[in-house]
Amino acid sequence: MTAWRCDSTVAPPVRHAVTQLLAAVLLSACAASQPAADSPRASATGPAVVSSSEAASGPQDSEAGAPGGATPEAPPRHSHGHHEAPSTGTAPPQVEDPLAQGIPTPGDLKRLDFRGGEPRVPVRLMEGRNEVTFSPRGRMRLRFGGPDEKLLDAAAGTRWTVRVTQGSPAVLSARVQLAEFRMADRAGLQAALESWREKGLAVRAQVLGSVYGIAGKVIDNRRTLLLVDEVLTPEAASGKQAELLRSHGVQTTLFEEVRTPSKAILEVRDEAGVVVGLAQDRLDAETPDGAGFDVRQVEYGVGYAFHGFEDRTFRGALQLVVDRSGRLAVVNVVPLEDLLKGLVPAEIFARAHSEALKAQAVTARGEVLAKVGIKHLADPYLLCSEQHCAVYRGRTGEAASTTAAVEATRGEGLFSGDGRLVDSVYSAVCGGHTEDNDVVWGGAPDPSLRGRPDVIGPVGAIALPASLERWLTTAHLPAACRLSSFAQPSKFRWEKRFTAEQVDTRLKRLGVGRVQALALTERGVSGRAAVLSVSGDKGATQVRGELNIRRLFGMLNSSMAVVVAERDAEGRLTGWLFRGGGWGHGVGMCQTGAIGRAEAGQRYQDILRHYFNGAEVAPIY
Repeated sequence: MTAWRCDSTVAPPVRHAVTQLLAAVLLSACAASQPAADSPRASATGPAVVSSSEAASGPQDSEAGAPGGATPEAPPRHSHGHHEAPSTGTAPPQVEDPLAQGIPTPGDLKRLDFRGGEPRVPVRLMEGRNEVTFSPRGRMRLRFGGPDEKLLDAAAGTRWTVRVTQGSPAVLSARVQLAEFRMADRAGLQAALESWREKGLAVRAQVLGSVYGIAGKVIDNRRTLLLVDEVLTPEAASGKQAELLRSHGVQTTLFEEVRTPSKAILEVRDEAGVVVGLAQDRLDAETPDGAGFDVRQVEYGVGYAFHGFEDRTFRGALQLVVDRSGRLAVVNVVPLEDLLKGLVPAEIFARAHSEALKAQAVTARGEVLAKVGIKHLADPYLLCSEQHCAVYRGRTGEAASTTAAVEATRGEGLFSGDGRLVDSVYSAVCGGHTEDNDVVWGGAPDPSLRGRPDVIGPVGAIALPASLERWLTTAHLPAACRLSSFAQPSKFRWEKRFTAEQVDTRLKRLGVGRVQALALTERGVSGRAAVLSVSGDKGATQVRGELNIRRLFGMLNSSMAVVVAERDAEGRLTGWLFRGGGWGHGVGMCQTGAIGRAEAGQRYQDILRHYFNGAEVAPIY
């Protein structure tokens, strides 16, 4: 039996006026409830935090601050999100954080709260839905929001359907993003600003992310974007991207912002299909005993060949919220450690050595923190549960071995010598040598992300990638990712062929005509290329960026490759052969190599110390 109960509690005003229909349903269902006087929501102080706008000016950049020195006695406010730096380079006035005044904002979901130690992370499970069905695994409390904060209490196992009605999409604006820079790379940013201005393009810098000071450690995920100054509709911005590709050969992305929020009425129906309540824009469901929820037909793999639907189980709470299209998104608000339990098994083989699983748990924890406030800025969540952020299946995807690894490393992150959280990136197979971050992504060199041979034992007389063709054909290379019991020979060394017609089709948008020559250049220490030079019968151009090169050819395994023209007996061009090594960008931890190192007897701290240039594991909370 479902119990319906309406309470009046202190609650902030909602963003949109509640419709007459909504008011009628809620008032009729809760006629006996006593309204409470409005009052602002109290704010609690958390760990020491420097806001993006504060961090963008003055000496508090990512190069400053010793361990413990970033934490004042009275913690400052936490501001999450982005800050525009005027093209003149002057810092804007600091803006008071609305939460410090007890006033809620639509950006509440963008905040990571460390007040209880372990933060809770809003992760999108799916979006673009007309309706969603879910069941609590324990007693449920469903919050409707609104001035009187109406509540519905329900028993475990009951089934509920939320349907979206009267939805209207958000109005978005967009700027073209030309590049991204680490906060420390001021010289690189300035050079890029000047270069684009010389080309006649108005550009600006914009800072994203936050810096936290916690227990004498610094978590800093700020970075600076270089944006075209012109504000456009998303459709017009896509046209601008095409224009920049044709005129300058540069691959760009879009930076989107919400101008007018989406809105909709959310209907809550019981198992009989009866509407028991309505909410404006958002519903919050929680199980006070932490039992979590079953969610029916969770959509996954959107845009991939493995696209499908699956019933899944999740820890934590649910938010059912209007997405940017005016339809329904399901967001799992889950403690970080529980998030990792459902995430780590999708990132590494759960049957791998326990020390490798611990290394993966630590790097994944750092990667989640590095992405907060950086992605999905125009969406009502921090991260998605797909490849774009991190594959996450909730309790459904958990494995006992990876759960044990998460629990064994609870709260641990990887920190550099100056006490800052390392950007603990990883890839599947490094091919025997990892790569420098600046070769793959540009920007300033990160001391923790230096490429190095990934061999077990002394390097000795082993050929290094400076002689790439010899490196790729060296037999019995003692690379950790080749010796691992999980090694895949077709990922360690590989070949991929394209006909001349296939290459002409793939590179048609570059405007060079029929391709006559291809060359991979500006290689890093692992042999990965940062530039593809293309010549055709109508011109020549360059494509910059490791990922851009791989995407041109249907996601090459890596850019640690050589390319050879293939010709027939008469010398006519018939195709192109790529011979390469590794699978992925190669920066940071080699996952298959980590397994090989664990099998060779290394502890997870030693594995991480190797891949991240001496960085040390330390507790965050």
